[in-house]
Amino acid sequence: MIKFFRSIRKTLLNEGRTSKYFKYAIGEIILVVIGILIALQINNWNENRKERTQETVLLEQLLSDFNSNLEQLDQKISMREDFINSVKQLFNYIDNPLLATKDSVDIYIGKTMPYATFDPIVVDLASSGELKLISSNDLKQAVTRWTSDINDVIEDEIIWRDYRNDMYAPFLIQNYQLRTIRNQAYKLNILGNYTMDRENTVTDDTKNDIGNSNFEADYVALLKNPDFEDHLTRCYAVNYWTNVQSHILRKRIVEIIDLIKHELEHD
Repeated sequence: MIKFFRSIRKTLLNEGRTSKYFKYAIGEIILVVIGILIALQINNWNENRKERTQETVLLEQLLSDFNSNLEQLDQKISMREDFINSVKQLFNYIDNPLLATKDSVDIYIGKTMPYATFDPIVVDLASSGELKLISSNDLKQAVTRWTSDINDVIEDEIIWRDYRNDMYAPFLIQNYQLRTIRNQAYKLNILGNYTMDRENTVTDDTKNDIGNSNFEADYVALLKNPDFEDHLTRCYAVNYWTNVQSHILRKRIVEIIDLIKHELEHD
């Protein structure tokens, strides 16, 4: 093709047709430029297509991750709601001791013993360079800022974990019998409902029957102990506020899931 064009230019020069030569040369240049632009356009189209394919794969993975995060967070919220309701029932027993029985006191105390640990799947898209694959600016911003809400929830969980281990459990050991309480929790699968093993499957605590204590635990004296009421107040406040933060985080996750679904539907 190049030899063909060169031959035409040579013929025009030999025939002294300079004007037509220059017109032809300009036309040839324009044709070459058009060819280059078309080639660049095709290359850009191919690159965009590959990026959109990569974006779809990334969005599908993010959707799976955030659905898992939502499921886990809902589980932790449910645990704390059960916890909070149990504290309310124990307050009712403190105010109305005649309504209480030892078994019911043991059950509700058992429900206040677990602590949740939200362990979300967090993918650092900025560090991996994958953030640029997301075409939606709204989704980019949502994915980038949601981690700050995670920290608020985890910090509150740590506050309760440390208080439970350092203050609440030692108080119960000193003033009650933990063996019976824990056994009630195991029997009712209170812990199994919220405890996840490393493979993200619910553990079966119903098999961990450790029996009831042979030592007499005076639940009436416990209900009359002002320190017990103070511990329950602290338990309630920390877990209530953690759930407030958890619902804020849940809203963020749902927003991200909706944005991802919208992008996948219009991909």
